Amino acid sequence: MSTHESLEILSPVTGDLVGWLPMATPGEAVDVLARAREAARDWARTPAAARAGQVRAAAADLRDRAHELAVVNEAETGRPCAEAQEGILAGAGTLEQYAELGPVHRGRSLLGDWTAADLMVPEPRGVVVALTPWNDPVAVACGLLGAALVTGNVVVHKPSERAPHTGLLLGEILGAHLPADILTTLVGDGQVGAALVGSEHVGVVAHVGSCATGRAIAGSVRPGVKVLLENGGNDPLLIDSDVDPEWAAAQAATGAFANSGQICTSVERIYVHQDIAFDFLDALTVQAEQTTLAPLVDRRHREHVHAHVEDALDRGATVATGGAIPSGPGAYYPATVLTGCSAEMKVMTEETFGPVAPVTVVSSFDEGLAMASTGDYGLAASVLTASMRHAQEAWRELPVGTVKINAVFGGAPGGAAQPRGASGTGFGYGPELLDEFTTTKVVHIGLPG
Repeated sequence: MSTHESLEILSPVTGDLVGWLPMATPGEAVDVLARAREAARDWARTPAAARAGQVRAAAADLRDRAHELAVVNEAETGRPCAEAQEGILAGAGTLEQYAELGPVHRGRSLLGDWTAADLMVPEPRGVVVALTPWNDPVAVACGLLGAALVTGNVVVHKPSERAPHTGLLLGEILGAHLPADILTTLVGDGQVGAALVGSEHVGVVAHVGSCATGRAIAGSVRPGVKVLLENGGNDPLLIDSDVDPEWAAAQAATGAFANSGQICTSVERIYVHQDIAFDFLDALTVQAEQTTLAPLVDRRHREHVHAHVEDALDRGATVATGGAIPSGPGAYYPATVLTGCSAEMKVMTEETFGPVAPVTVVSSFDEGLAMASTGDYGLAASVLTASMRHAQEAWRELPVGTVKINAVFGGAPGGAAQPRGASGTGFGYGPELLDEFTTTKVVHIGLPG
């Protein structure tokens, strides 16, 4: 494959070269899409059970090679191998789930005239372009790829340019169990992504990543293309006066610092009731100081995180712990707790995506709920309360796709997230994602005259 440029990946742990990969050109991206479109008809006609069997075999292979893939993931993103392997195994589980759901994906029969048959039949949309992130590259990709493949679509996958080796190896593992051109992985930058998104051959664009990229995608797709976006968040955590402050601090630390704060649904801003604020902040500071973090994905991202911290300090916030770039190699950043945060600070209005816990003290639950309900994002929110009334008010009022009560992470298998506002559009995960990758044809069959 001819290329114009190469993509270089440096270790976020040491700064050393991990490797470089040739990038596809926009023209090559268009050629790949054309081949995918040619393959789409036969794949759509493949029996659903056969498609599911191939995805199930790919999932088994992914489980067998999970450690190998986790080592690559750690090398280029800094995510510890054990954590990376958990994400990979979760991805394998998602593929298995869709292999079960695909063959039973719903259609409907309608009650019409006795002499006729009326059907609503789901059909694949054709070519899916999947643009996936670096922070959990295998689990997120498996959700999109699995749902698209079992519903009869073909996929062109462009992994994040921050995790291209992981994306390529994932494509190799899965693609070995599929016919040619059913799943193609392309390494590239924004130009390659733009060529994929704007092509006439595309039926669906599915993107998990930044809001800026999501907005660009929404403005560049052709009419009739289905767009699925899960973009950034500024997820609030609201803490009531009637919970144990040390438990609340442990929840906040988990939400803000897990994976070094690089999770789409990380806790990004905290509102704590004044009655427990002192003890909560003291316990959260201890939690942060006892937390050892993996590095951020790269130094460029670390600069973004630190700029948000500096903005907060310039506007009157105080550092309880952390908040300084450490010396030495890599892209490390400490678990950071900020107090005295106000609504105009970037840490309270934008996605920091790093290990920063900005805290605002509120005088009542209602005040905290009002503050937590502000902003352009609508991904998720968490509430810690012993009051059923407050819990009910919170999940009713918070303008987000997912509300978690008394746990910052967690949920039953098969759950589907539907972000709102600047955080995106369309279902992600769950049986509902199969609906997103299909379109419905209504069929009326009458008797000949």
